[in-house]
Amino acid sequence: MLEELEGPPADGTLGFLHIDMDAFYASAEILRRPELKGKPVIVGGTGHRGVVAAASYEARAYGVHSAMPSTKARRLCPEAIFMSGDMHYYMAISARIMALLRNITPLVEPLSLDEAFCDIRGVLHMNAPAPQVATQIRNQVLETEGLTCSVGVAVSKFMAKLATEQAKPKATKEGPIFGSGIHVVEPGTEQAFLDPLPIRALWGVGPATEKRLIPLGVKTIGDLARLEPAVVTSTLGNKTGTHLHLLANAVDHRGISLQRAARSIGHEETFPTDIEDRNELNLQANRLADAVARRMRESNVSARTITIKVRFGDFTTITRSHTPGEPVAGWRDISRVSQQLLDRVDIRKGVRLFGISGANLVPNDYDDGADATSAGIDDGADATSAGTDGH
Repeated sequence: MLEELEGPPADGTLGFLHIDMDAFYASAEILRRPELKGKPVIVGGTGHRGVVAAASYEARAYGVHSAMPSTKARRLCPEAIFMSGDMHYYMAISARIMALLRNITPLVEPLSLDEAFCDIRGVLHMNAPAPQVATQIRNQVLETEGLTCSVGVAVSKFMAKLATEQAKPKATKEGPIFGSGIHVVEPGTEQAFLDPLPIRALWGVGPATEKRLIPLGVKTIGDLARLEPAVVTSTLGNKTGTHLHLLANAVDHRGISLQRAARSIGHEETFPTDIEDRNELNLQANRLADAVARRMRESNVSARTITIKVRFGDFTTITRSHTPGEPVAGWRDISRVSQQLLDRVDIRKGVRLFGISGANLVPNDYDDGADATSAGIDDGADATSAGTDGH
C-alpha cells in the first residue's frame, strides 16, 4: 500500500508538464462567492499569529504573499478580505483535477493540492504534441472547475517547473494580467533559458545557500553553471554542490515519483495563545483525534503508529510516537494514545502548536496473520524548528 515507484528518467523528449493552479485557495473562494471578484482576498488566519495561506492577485499587488504573517498582510493591504479557508472544499477540487490529469497519463506526481508534474512521453502517440496537451489540460480545468492554471512544458521536471513561472499571471491591483498560461522550453534552448535567471530561481537555493554563493560571484544560474564543479562542492558540500551544479547546467534525469497512498494521516493546529493548561490541551487532543479518525474512515485505513507533535512558544518542536498492539482508527483510541503520549511531555513552556498523526497505515480489511507487539513509547531526540506554522 505504501510502495513508492519511480517513472522512467528524463531522456530529452519534450514530455514533462508542470501544472500549477493560479492563486488556488483564493481563486476557489472567489469562485463560490462571485461578489469577491476583483477584490483583494486573503485566505489565512486573522489572529496575531495567523499566516497567509494564499492571496488573490489583487492582494499580491500590495506585496502580500503566502507564509506572510497576517498582521503584516493587513498593514500592506488594509482593505483585504480575510477568509479562514475550507480544506475539504479545496481537497475535493484537487482530487477532481488530479483525476483529470490521470485520465491523460498514469505518471502524475502531485506536489501539493494545487500543483503536479506529469510525464506524458508514453502517451504522446495517443495525444497531440506536449504543448497541445498542455492547452487541453488548461481548457479542461477551466471548463470543469471554473479555475485557471499555468503549465510549463520541457524535457525535465526541473525545467518544466521553471517554465511555469514564466506562464503565470502578473499581479496588479486591478486584477491579474494573464499571459500565455503555457510556456515551452524547447529542447536545446535550456541553457539559454536558465542563464539569466537569478540564482534563487534554482530549485533548492534559499537565502543561506545564496549567501554562500555570493562570494564566488554567483548572482545568476549562468554564473553557477560556469564555475568549476570542484569550486561549488568545496563551498556547498559534495552532494548539494553536485546536485545544484548539474541543475544549473540543465541536467535533471529524474522521473516521476509515484506513491500509492499517503504515508500518514494527520491534523495539527496553531493556537491563538500558548496553552499551559493540561486539561485544555487534552480537549484539543480529543478534537484533533476526531479529525484524524474522520479522515481515516474516508480512506478506509487504520494506523499502526500514532504520533503527536508539540511546538512550544519558543518554536522548539518535539514528536512522540507509540505503536499499540493493534492498528487503531476510532477517535477514542487515537485520543487515548495521544493523551498518553502527551502526559509524558512537560508543557509548562506553553504549547503553540499541537498535532496528531497516524502512520504505518493498513487497509481496514488487512490481516497479517500474526500478533502485533507494542513498540512502546518513542522518546527519541527532540527536533527543533523555527519554520512557518503549517496551514
